[in-house]
Amino acid sequence: MQQFPVPRLGVNIDHIATLRQLRNTPYPSVIEAALICERSGADQITAHLREDRRHIQDDDIVQLKRKLNVPLNLEMGAAPEMLKFALKIRPEWVCIVPEKRNEVTTEGGLALKKNFKRIADLTTKLQKKKIKVSLFVEPSQEAMKLSAKMGAEAVELHTGSFCLADQMGKKSKSISELKRIREAALLAKKLGLHAHAGHGFDYLNVRRVSELLDLNHNPLIEEYNIGHAIICRAAIVGMEQAVREMVSAIQAP
Repeated sequence: MQQFPVPRLGVNIDHIATLRQLRNTPYPSVIEAALICERSGADQITAHLREDRRHIQDDDIVQLKRKLNVPLNLEMGAAPEMLKFALKIRPEWVCIVPEKRNEVTTEGGLALKKNFKRIADLTTKLQKKKIKVSLFVEPSQEAMKLSAKMGAEAVELHTGSFCLADQMGKKSKSISELKRIREAALLAKKLGLHAHAGHGFDYLNVRRVSELLDLNHNPLIEEYNIGHAIICRAAIVGMEQAVREMVSAIQAP
């Protein structure tokens, strides 16, 4: 029987660290949460080490890399300090993201054209250490072409506009944004890039994206990185159940 690929789930555990940092306590444990996610079906763990260290800390990344059996996906800004840290830790993936001090969470994709040389150079340096690179970008044709020129292995499509429109019941907007995601992902694959997606997903809107198919009728998006919705759900049903429900949502929409 032919085996069709199923999308992977990367669980972003930043908000476990957010809870810890609120009162500067040793709990909840980022490592314990990550290991539960791993046992519950997560294909990788994602963590964003921000320059201001508002949630995830350096030692969290060190311990995650040491203790995880699934890949570690390190989200980071394109800063020299972060590059130095990533080269030392050597996670399986680095996702380069835009970063602003005043934002609550990442608000959009990388400005690739404006920062082409800096991001391309950073990508090359990471790859020389056998670290795979994804770029967090808007789902646009231009972003796909620039990402391919930079030599990245993957793009992670910023799905915030689609998710917000869907949550607010703006049907026409959500349809147009979903089309934009599909067209960008199709071009990414044509250019040899892996298509990932993240930002704003919940247990309902993620199903609409997971239903998108490529030209061979396989799932168009290969990987989802989701955090906030899973951590919120975990507060009600527990981390194991929350992860399993999201795995189901992306693999059997």
